[in-house]
Amino acid sequence: MSEKLPKESQNEEVDLGQLFKIIGDAFNRLIKFIGSIFKVVFDVIILFLLFIQKHLVKFAIVGIIGFLVGYFVDTKTETRYISTMVLEPNFNSVQQLYNNIDFYNELAEAEDSTALAEALNIPVSESAFIKEFSVESYSDENQKILLFDRFVRSLDTTTQKAIDIEAYLENFNSYDARFHTVSVIATDKMIAKKSQPAIINSISKNEYFNLQKDISEINIQLQDSLYKKQIVEIDSLQLFYKKVMMKELDRPMEGTTISLGENGTKENKEIALIDKMEELKTKLVELNNQRANKSNILNVISDFPSKGVEVHGITESYKFILPLFLVSSMLLFFMFLSLNTYLTRYKKNRV
Repeated sequence: MSEKLPKESQNEEVDLGQLFKIIGDAFNRLIKFIGSIFKVVFDVIILFLLFIQKHLVKFAIVGIIGFLVGYFVDTKTETRYISTMVLEPNFNSVQQLYNNIDFYNELAEAEDSTALAEALNIPVSESAFIKEFSVESYSDENQKILLFDRFVRSLDTTTQKAIDIEAYLENFNSYDARFHTVSVIATDKMIAKKSQPAIINSISKNEYFNLQKDISEINIQLQDSLYKKQIVEIDSLQLFYKKVMMKELDRPMEGTTISLGENGTKENKEIALIDKMEELKTKLVELNNQRANKSNILNVISDFPSKGVEVHGITESYKFILPLFLVSSMLLFFMFLSLNTYLTRYKKNRV
């Protein structure tokens, strides 16, 4: 038995040595593989830099020409101004708002000044200054959560449990947002302000939305009267409870109490009335806010400014766009020529 132990120990050492050798070889191969990748990437970068160096003068000449031409075009291009208005559509009028803005934009792009002037109720000479209309939703995560809370409150208890906030936010679209921005780009800084009344009236004078607004006002007024009636009734009950208390104080020795109901004590009844009163007052405040928000089909949160702001940015400048386009086109052209030359040589070598 004593002679076998050294042999077993020796076998274990051999096995461990082979295992470490295998691990070391695998690690070395991994290092070489990673190194080969870096080498290929480095070679590609060097080849690209050599390619750029070879044609650098050509790229510089084309870039300078593009800059000069772009600068000349910029001096001849009319200055554009942007004006933005923030709206809060009510009674599901947001879809109509988007449709109207898209219609105005199509007329502007088609340069149909006559139809655009008629739609915006402005002179044809002024409608020609308008170049673009756009509309987009404005909502951050906080507003989305508030909209979700308002949406859930409008549902019954059973449906509320089935609503998932993540699914709601995932399916949130621009029409669901509370606020929307309408932008006008024109070569006249004053024209957007003149077109605002027609944009608002195109929605506000819609018969369907006006019907919804009238019904909403009737419902709010009815709800308001019900809340106030309940408050009056609670006041009467509270006054009644006070009279009962005074009578009890006048008869302290009789040992009898007046029952105000089958469930709960007088104090509990009074607390319940106070809580109900606070709840009704809160609902009245909410109703007043709703009345203010629903007083118009379109709430104008922010009007068009009296003067538009000049459109800036390098992406709007031809002296940036044109050189970039020309240099990129030349780069692709020379790369195609180099690739064609390489393929031709490769084909000859294969033959």
